[in-house]
Amino acid sequence: MLASKHNCSGVVVVVVEIVVVVVVVVVVVVVVVVVVVVVVVVVVTEVVIVVVVVVLVVIVVEEVVVVVVVVVVVVVVVVEVVEVVIVVVVVVVAAAAVVVEVVVDKFSLHCRS
Repeated sequence: MLASKHNCSGVVVVVVEIVVVVVVVVVVVVVVVVVVVVVVVVVVTEVVIVVVVVVLVVIVVEEVVVVVVVVVVVVVVVVEVVEVVIVVVVVVVAAAAVVVEVVVDKFSLHCRS
């Protein structure tokens, strides 16, 4: 570490540390945004497919079968959305953990002489 050989008053060291933290935060934010966009695209695609299938089934088949199909489709979509939410939460928590670790490492521990 650069800072391990300096005290807290080293301006250059502090600037380098701030730049490192900013870069890490930007990378984490970009990763989270990409994951969220992919998740939204997947969910929207699934919902469109479900709607098309339900409409086709309603046009072609009797009402009792339609009710069963709609229930199954709703359950599948809910499960998919829950999976997506879990993935997003895991990614966000992991990203936050990385940011916290870097911030703590750069700004708390670098003052040791």
